[in-house]
Amino acid sequence: MRDIILYIDSYPEPASVEAIDQAVRFAAAIDAEMTAFAVQVEINAPRNWLAERLISLGGLCAEEEAKSKAHCQSAIATYSEKLAAYGVRGDVSVTRENLADVGTHVALQARTRDLCLVPSTNHPEGQRWVAEAVVFQSGRPVILYRPGVADLFGERAKTAVVAWDGSRPCARAMADALPLLKRALQVRVLTVVNEKPEASSGLGAEVLRHLKLHGIAAISDEVDAAGRKIGQVLTDYVTAHDADLLVMGAYGRSKMREFILGGATDHMLGHLPAALFLSH
Repeated sequence: MRDIILYIDSYPEPASVEAIDQAVRFAAAIDAEMTAFAVQVEINAPRNWLAERLISLGGLCAEEEAKSKAHCQSAIATYSEKLAAYGVRGDVSVTRENLADVGTHVALQARTRDLCLVPSTNHPEGQRWVAEAVVFQSGRPVILYRPGVADLFGERAKTAVVAWDGSRPCARAMADALPLLKRALQVRVLTVVNEKPEASSGLGAEVLRHLKLHGIAAISDEVDAAGRKIGQVLTDYVTAHDADLLVMGAYGRSKMREFILGGATDHMLGHLPAALFLSH
């Protein structure tokens, strides 16, 4: 992975200094170039003469746009400082987009990168939406992380978990994550059985064979769902093994241009137990 894009959020909360630091440190560790894609949001106020008269709706929207611009400027300054500190080659792309179109524009930029990094904040709904757009619209993988909760590792992951059910999204995610799996100190392949028919016992054997050919000595585990939702099983497993990277295929289907997410994908996007590598 030599070409990484970092999404810098500016609204309603800016990307934190720690999120930017972790991203640039990660790029330095894998010797990658990085582009920061910072988005200033446009907030188009609906035309409503009563709202304008009572609360000056247009003025409120202009204030929020000014906050977004200031957040972008501050984040870009931090990013430039981190590039110099870590000796990373990188640049910045700044755009101004309607709030509702941010995810689509990030996905377009990500199509010509190896990986997209999306840091999460205390109000992760916007970042989650961007991550979904990148995964399903760009054709490239994304890592979603949250400093202090699901940190982005530096030089290498201590323990990487590959969620495996034999499906096409899982195969794509494993292939996309190979450069990071090769660097991990430990790789564990997890199959959750008795949750869906296709995830049967013994699936991990072929994964171990494949990874071994790439120089990765992985461990295969099977966990009985025992009536639990698969997302909860994954969370419990990642927590129990103190994993700092979870690799999984993203499931979803398009309906009226909106993606209906699979249960595991939906759960993990909302409850990050570790840095989450998603691919579709």
